[in-house]
Amino acid sequence: MKPEYFQQAVLDWFEHQGRTDLPWQKTITAYRVWISEIMLQQTQVATVIPYFERFMDSFPTVEALANASIDDVLHHWTGLGYYARARNLHKTAQRVTFDMGQQFPDSIEQLIDLPGIGRSTAGAIRSIAFKKPAPILDGNVKRVLARFAAVEGWPGQTAVHKKLWNIAERYSPNSRTADYTQAMMDLGAILCKKTSPNCNQCPLVNDCKAFSQGNQAHYPGKKPKKILPIKSSLFVLLRNADKAILLQQNPPVGLWGGLWVPPQIEKQADLHQLCNKLGLKVTEQKLLDNRRHTFSHFHLDYQPILVDVTETPNRVAEIDNQVWYNPKNPLSLGMPAPIKALLST
Repeated sequence: MKPEYFQQAVLDWFEHQGRTDLPWQKTITAYRVWISEIMLQQTQVATVIPYFERFMDSFPTVEALANASIDDVLHHWTGLGYYARARNLHKTAQRVTFDMGQQFPDSIEQLIDLPGIGRSTAGAIRSIAFKKPAPILDGNVKRVLARFAAVEGWPGQTAVHKKLWNIAERYSPNSRTADYTQAMMDLGAILCKKTSPNCNQCPLVNDCKAFSQGNQAHYPGKKPKKILPIKSSLFVLLRNADKAILLQQNPPVGLWGGLWVPPQIEKQADLHQLCNKLGLKVTEQKLLDNRRHTFSHFHLDYQPILVDVTETPNRVAEIDNQVWYNPKNPLSLGMPAPIKALLST
């Protein structure tokens, strides 16, 4: 299928069936496109919409985001997961604000030089915000192109990924770039779904190799399955007389980097050593039900232990990376969703 026919078919479909009322489509700027694209990574549109709207209310400009505290940014991100995205948002906002005069670059090379922006996100910013040619290859577009061209293999493999990029480049237009980019994402989200694709309404159906073969589910190839390892931990909920829970901030990098969490220990016998170190005295303790949280590369089995404590006379009242958190009068802190849920029960 010639690129111009492919493009026209996709654009004609978009004019009648595409999504045009998403929050980030109303007042298009590089900043708003960037925030939406980062939020949409690994996350469904319906989930992202309320987060995006709250984020824009609090940080309406890249300058506002740059000047915000990382705690405030992570607080707004709580529940979206993959928190490195939020940390990179903050870093990029500061780069753009303080080093680039609050102006996003419009070249792919300069965009991908910013923290957290990959080639596809850069393509979306350039094509939608600046209306300049650039291919994208997010999850939805990978699925559309893999089926259309019957590309064998899992897109996470280098050779398969490269082949899909070549196809994306071949079909990307030089004009109407914003509409085309949104149209390709919409095709994957609305019609070319992972399961039960609505092929009869697809503008590419007559030239789709997967459809002609009758094996749409074969494409794209599945990620090889692996057994996730299991790690375990005790989450210590240290509760003072005011019913507040002690939280401490993780280092800025690593698992749950920069987020506020309860102290963790490997075994219950370590509890008194932890409390002595913190200047706290145990008055009562109770083990709660086991829980599991699954990360991309392992399962975390954790058991909360609720510990009522009193502060010893020599305890330092204010410690930089610790805070007493009262769920009835919550602070604006960035917390992992499992911890937020645990503290609300």
